[in-house]
Amino acid sequence: MACAIVQFCYFQDLQAARDFLFPHLREETLSGAARLDPSKSTNWEDDGWGAWEETEPQEPEEEGNTSKTQKTSWLQDCVLSLSPTNDLMVIAREQKAVFLVPKWKYSDKGKEEMQFAVGWSGSLNVEEGECVTSALCIPLASQKRSSTGRPDWTCIVVGFTSGYVRFYTESGVLLLAQLLNEDPVLQLKCRTYEIPRHPGVTEQNEELSILYPAAIVTIDGFSLFQSLRACRNQVAKAAASGNENIQPPPLAYKKWGLQDIDTIIDHTSVGIMTLSPFDQMKTASNIGGFNAAIKNSPPAMSQYITVGSNPFTGFFYALEGSTQPLLSHVALAVASKLTSALFNAASGWLGWKSKHEEEAVQKQKPKVEPATPLAVRFGLPDSRRHGESICLSPCNTLAAVTDDFGRVILLDVTRGIAIRMWKGYRDAQIGWIQIVEDLHERVPEKVDFSPFGNTQGPSRVAQFLVIYAPRRGILEVWSTQQGPRVGAFNVGKHCRLLYPGYKIMGLNNVTSQSWQPQTYQICLVDPVSGSVKTVNVPFHLALSDKKSERAKDIHLVKKLAALLKTKSPYLDLVETEIKELILDIKYPATKKQALESILASERLPFSCLRNVTQTLVDTLKNQELESIDEGLLQFCANKLKLLHLYESVNQLNSLDFHSDPPFADNDLAVLLRLDEKELLKLQALLEKYKQENTRTTVRFSHDKDGVLPVKTFLEYLEYEKDVLNIKKISEEEYVALGSFFFWKCLHGESSTEDMCHTLESAGLSPQLLLSLLLSVWLSKEKEILDQSQSVCCLHTMLSLLSRMKVAIDETWDSQSVSPWWQQMRMACIQSENNGAALLSAHVGHSVAAQISNNMTEKKFSQTALGADSEALTDSWEALSLDTEYWKLLLKQLEDCLILQTLLHSKGNAQTSRMSSLQAEPLPRLSVKKLLEGGKGGIADHVAKWIFKQDFSPVLLKLAAKERDVENPDEPKEGINRGFLEVSEVEMDLGVIPDLLRLAYEQFPCSLELDVLHAHCCWECVVQWNKDPEEARFFVRSIEHLKHILNAHVQNGIALMMWNTFLVKRFSAATYLMDKVGKAPKDRLCRRDVGMSDTAMTSFLGCCLDLLQTLMEADVNRDEMQAPVLDTEDAWLSVEGPISIVELALEQKHIHYPLVEHHSLLCSVLYAVMRFSLKTVKPLSLFDSKGKNAFFKDLTSIQLLPSGEMDPNFISVRQQFLLKVVSAAVQAQHSGAKDKDSSEEAVTTPFGKDQDWPVLAVDLAHHLQVSEDVVRRHYVGELYNHGVDHLGEEAILQVHDKEVLASQLLVLTGQRLAHALLHTQTKEGMELLARLPPTLCTWLKAMDPQDLQNTEVPIATTAKLVNKVIELLPEKHGQYSLALHLIEAVEAISLPSS
Repeated sequence: MACAIVQFCYFQDLQAARDFLFPHLREETLSGAARLDPSKSTNWEDDGWGAWEETEPQEPEEEGNTSKTQKTSWLQDCVLSLSPTNDLMVIAREQKAVFLVPKWKYSDKGKEEMQFAVGWSGSLNVEEGECVTSALCIPLASQKRSSTGRPDWTCIVVGFTSGYVRFYTESGVLLLAQLLNEDPVLQLKCRTYEIPRHPGVTEQNEELSILYPAAIVTIDGFSLFQSLRACRNQVAKAAASGNENIQPPPLAYKKWGLQDIDTIIDHTSVGIMTLSPFDQMKTASNIGGFNAAIKNSPPAMSQYITVGSNPFTGFFYALEGSTQPLLSHVALAVASKLTSALFNAASGWLGWKSKHEEEAVQKQKPKVEPATPLAVRFGLPDSRRHGESICLSPCNTLAAVTDDFGRVILLDVTRGIAIRMWKGYRDAQIGWIQIVEDLHERVPEKVDFSPFGNTQGPSRVAQFLVIYAPRRGILEVWSTQQGPRVGAFNVGKHCRLLYPGYKIMGLNNVTSQSWQPQTYQICLVDPVSGSVKTVNVPFHLALSDKKSERAKDIHLVKKLAALLKTKSPYLDLVETEIKELILDIKYPATKKQALESILASERLPFSCLRNVTQTLVDTLKNQELESIDEGLLQFCANKLKLLHLYESVNQLNSLDFHSDPPFADNDLAVLLRLDEKELLKLQALLEKYKQENTRTTVRFSHDKDGVLPVKTFLEYLEYEKDVLNIKKISEEEYVALGSFFFWKCLHGESSTEDMCHTLESAGLSPQLLLSLLLSVWLSKEKEILDQSQSVCCLHTMLSLLSRMKVAIDETWDSQSVSPWWQQMRMACIQSENNGAALLSAHVGHSVAAQISNNMTEKKFSQTALGADSEALTDSWEALSLDTEYWKLLLKQLEDCLILQTLLHSKGNAQTSRMSSLQAEPLPRLSVKKLLEGGKGGIADHVAKWIFKQDFSPVLLKLAAKERDVENPDEPKEGINRGFLEVSEVEMDLGVIPDLLRLAYEQFPCSLELDVLHAHCCWECVVQWNKDPEEARFFVRSIEHLKHILNAHVQNGIALMMWNTFLVKRFSAATYLMDKVGKAPKDRLCRRDVGMSDTAMTSFLGCCLDLLQTLMEADVNRDEMQAPVLDTEDAWLSVEGPISIVELALEQKHIHYPLVEHHSLLCSVLYAVMRFSLKTVKPLSLFDSKGKNAFFKDLTSIQLLPSGEMDPNFISVRQQFLLKVVSAAVQAQHSGAKDKDSSEEAVTTPFGKDQDWPVLAVDLAHHLQVSEDVVRRHYVGELYNHGVDHLGEEAILQVHDKEVLASQLLVLTGQRLAHALLHTQTKEGMELLARLPPTLCTWLKAMDPQDLQNTEVPIATTAKLVNKVIELLPEKHGQYSLALHLIEAVEAISLPSS
């Protein structure tokens, strides 16, 4: 057992604490990352635009190196303190501080470990400019009887440059602030109560000492403890009521002004000491001279040691009283001390005064008491040496001092002299470790019985000095006073060594003897690895090699370790040498350690391990009874038993065993108690399952099932009182152990009966064996499904295990469930390998029925003939009870198997791209997961699969219809055809329709079409919310929503989608578009709404569809009843979260006018984004009532606009609608010449576009705009774009045809003006000369530039003129003009014909 450094805690996020304390380091990290790779920006919003700017010139290399060093050595610049009970750590710098608290968490490897996490962070400074100089974490003892001696809470004491000392709780609440001296606080140190080791040692009182540049203040520990408790209670009461105001007891302290010393850097308070008579006379002579008077008894003095310069080390002694107190007068001494003139009531209680008093305190600092002068008694004068730190040993006899020459000096505190010096430790950090000898570890010797108690004597105490040299990155442990170096570790150059030097405050000689938590004497904080370590030093290292048997044992252990590492061909010689070494070791603990290392060796053969262990056991048994260590003997005997078991199992597995020939299907059916039809169904299900669950697994050549190294075997098992148990091991290790026992048996390659007998005789319980057997069976599913013979082997094995003595208790009540079979059923329920679980459940059911029948026959044979009928009834009831559980499990496993097969089936999709969200693998199912998934769990799993496969809602509908069709071939084609019509990608569906139909049959309630569509709808919108750029997910969600037939469900789902995912983004989009007054650019959309402009267009279109669906559902729900949600009989015990459909049915009725109101806004926003309209503020189309009603709960009653609208609003709305119609016609017909483009213009990137002219008319109706105006404008735009055939159809819907005719007349004039005036042809000029002057003048006034399509044939224009004549009444003022136009058009068309 050598010196060791052990990690006992980690930091959860130390970089966050560093960034808080050193903001400039965080900024450098961020800028450095941006310089390295601007494309890998984590947040486009913050970094993307800055990256476009020109990068700044790089800093010089020296500055870069300095910055890099600071990033790793930042902890050296902080004030650091760790509570000795390890329940709080403080890291402070300047005004800021971070409080870290430990939490138990699981690491990446799955092991539970303690991690420091940030509990509080903030600024501690109260006065401007003050900084933290020192900090302590002092645990305070609990006063409760139930937790005597344990820490109640931890107080943080912080010293500042302003002279203030402040006390805080773990959550950063200020309890108390003291201004005891106006100079900066240099150092805080604490001393807590320790039980004196010997009667002659003076009992030390608790105290907190505060060092200033020229003074030391000591606060009595008892007074401080009471004050802090009172302050904490005050905080709790003030937080509860706000009125409590209890004045805490006064804080007593002493203040000494240190004289005759130049500078002080650090100090230590040794405590109260009493001089011997000789030292008293020597001291009196030095101070008073030859004629000094000597008191009868030496006085008690408090000793203080300072380090600094001139003198390098100063010793101060403060007299406690004029007479030496006796042991019985300790209480009197304390009482007199409290009334001493040197004690003062502490001033400046901050936090407990009224506001006026607080202001007065801030304006005027509290009164500072003068210090009592205290001259230096003597010192170590060295004018060139400057002390840097001092550290007192735990027993107050030694102190270690560091200086600026790189030396560590060991002082004898009592004599005041330096007794040792270490060189080459610049910037060293020091601490102490005190180790108490464990009496049980002494060498057991044959001694005579002594009636006077323990002959071994009291425990000895050893002290070790720990030195951390950061310049070399080494941690050393030295035995004091003149001992050697006993340990050295490379730990890095940026660590901090923490040595509190105290434990828990508030204990006394009674409470300190009770239970105490583990306290760490010394800790090493490593910021690079983010860990906290401590040093373990065995006591024997303090003993000299000549006297230490332990040192000899350690030497033998090292020699043994070296021997185990060598590769020697002569194993016999190695075995002999190992035996000699382990028998030479004296200490039982070391001997046990040596045997463990031998058994853990991978190079030694099994025979060597067995022989060494056997030899050791024989040697121990041959020793005399008094000197035998029972623990070691038991340990060796247990290991020997395990080795014998390993040998027996290996022999059974290596025997050439031939089992019976494989069973036929008929025999298998009999074995599983199934008829032929049921067996065929089971085989068909498993075959489908195998096809869809073929997973490629990596197998290495050395991975052999059923083989386990002896080293691993010994690590897995342990004996406890002749019972063999398995240690806590991982699932893979558990399977490996089970494979070692049972794999050959399951393949029929080993004797099942012999194996069961061997394992039972070794002490393994049947329950443990059953657990191992099932773990192997359920984990090796692929191999088991390929080999049908293994089912028979499992049946045999299970029968043998069930017949063991303690497997099934014969006295167990027949009306209750057998724990044995319940264990097996529970394993099947939890397994995710459903094929193997279903087979094992069939085997278990068969064996259980067989054993139950045997027990019934036995009971029946023992029953009198007169009670025949009763016996049969009882046995039948008992059989029925357990059988029902098996039947239920078999049904559940069959359902789960079918569902698992479906979820692992894939269509061969040739999609252009697949989202990362769709590429995530689905989790495997188990009965337990389905039982815990709630009523909607099954539909939820299927919905996730449908989302991943990107199947259309039509496929689900067609697969459901196929159940009602007699001929199964036609529907398949129908499904494929229907699916291809809906989906634009070609897909080979394979067996998916069959599997879907099978799933529908198994789950008629859970996978009812409306339920499935509801879950698919919700799954798609959830995935869209994760990545809003994937607009197709939202489109697919709306498709599923529209396929829900029941309006109650449809209404609820739509309302939940709106409230959960849409309304926030919708309101953000509204306010953004209203702010910019047009369709916003991509950057703004991403910033405010969280998606691109293209995705936002689709989002608004889907929102419009959803709101319209919601209104339709609200109308239809009155005509139908709410659905009744049933559950299949096998799944009635389902527990878990409430299903989506149940939540949907709980939703309230919507307020129809409010939804309609939102639908209007959504239509406006969609139109603006769809056609990129400008100078449109959507909210300006609504009055104040309308604006206030937006984004409110759709089920609430809101005050909506009613009555006549202001004409100004109507005018703005009309302009907007006309703008939408114009944009819609232009978008559809601007490329009319190109047929392909005109066809493509009908669809958007994310689905079918709206019929905008119809929508505009509908909007006009709701916005109180004349619908006829919109229709006339639409007709005019169609003719304007040259789509006259559509214009003629649209004319039929216009009411005021006279006004329309006037508008079309102008358009006709523009076309003629372009044909005659702007083409400048000779024929045109001649024709123009022949026209009537009135018509010529009118044509010249026309502006053909307003025409969108000037390439319209003259024959089409002639039709338009005729249409205008039809529409115009004869009495109309422009009727004659229209007649002239007919003549002109005919004249133009004649030459061309």
